[in-house]
Amino acid sequence: MTTQSEMPLVALGATRLLPLVTIERVEDAAPLAQTLVDAGLPMFEVALRTPAAPRAIAEIRKRVPSASPVAGNVLTPHDLALAMRAGVTLAVSPVANESLLDAAAASGMAFIPGVATPSELLAVSRKGFHVVKFFPAMAFGGPEALRAMHAPFPHVRFLPTGGTGEDDLDQWFSLPNVVAVGGAWLAPIEEIRARDWDKIGRRAAAAVARLPA
Repeated sequence: MTTQSEMPLVALGATRLLPLVTIERVEDAAPLAQTLVDAGLPMFEVALRTPAAPRAIAEIRKRVPSASPVAGNVLTPHDLALAMRAGVTLAVSPVANESLLDAAAASGMAFIPGVATPSELLAVSRKGFHVVKFFPAMAFGGPEALRAMHAPFPHVRFLPTGGTGEDDLDQWFSLPNVVAVGGAWLAPIEEIRARDWDKIGRRAAAAVARLPA
């Protein structure tokens, strides 16, 4: 049986890229989701940064059944409850405070907490979470930081985000402890606001084409 700590690995297994999207208008949710699905990225993180985000997730689940929206920017137990009510099966956070970790463990849903340092990683690992978001990835050492963390934490797998981009995908995926790479660069908020689905789709498809076999 898949344990809670293994759930994120299963969820990310079908995709190596996890776009982070910020949706300000519910009416943008379905066309954006369809654009990413068509580009080969059915799973993406909807940041809980706007009042529209929970309704956007619900709209995607209703209108684009082939999409797998993930709740992102989950900072508090309240955010986690919003994610659960929206119907997601995976939530991602840039932080790892104790109250949030305890709420996630009690929820039974797949959860990826965020860390930036070895001390944070040790605390999260002791709570039973072994797939973590490395954030902000480039500001805290980039691929070389995760290369150094592999020896003391061989059981941990990382989702680096924050400053990541298409040009560094090869470096990330050369590491044995990187399960997927995330970031807002795949669908920038300015292009979502402009409803430039063609541009978003082309960039996403190009990134998918660069993924290792």
